[in-house]
Amino acid sequence: QVHLVESGGGSVQTGGSLKLSCVASGSITSRKPMSWYRQVPGKQRELVVRITSGGRTDYSDFVRGRFTASRDRTKGTNRVALQMNSLEPEDTGLYYCNLNDDGQLYWGQGTQVTVSS
Repeated sequence: QVHLVESGGGSVQTGGSLKLSCVASGSITSRKPMSWYRQVPGKQRELVVRITSGGRTDYSDFVRGRFTASRDRTKGTNRVALQMNSLEPEDTGLYYCNLNDDGQLYWGQGTQVTVSS
């Protein structure tokens, strides 16, 4: 079994920054592809960024250079971060990470991000 825990959410004003973290624990012994998603009010869960096992990233268009994802390169570690700058009220929502273990997806419980105008 794999367990993911997100942290780092909070409340900021427009233009502020937050850094989210996600760490996986359990039966995984090698680096796996991970992603950040978000669920904003009134919309379906949407992809923020994909992160390959090697650390390459693929962002959704709405990120517009404001967010930067990274991952720990330590062997066997599945830990990713999401630095979010220039936050806007439209970024308010619950942010989740997931891990893809050869098609089996694992999700964390999410961390809340609230941006006020």
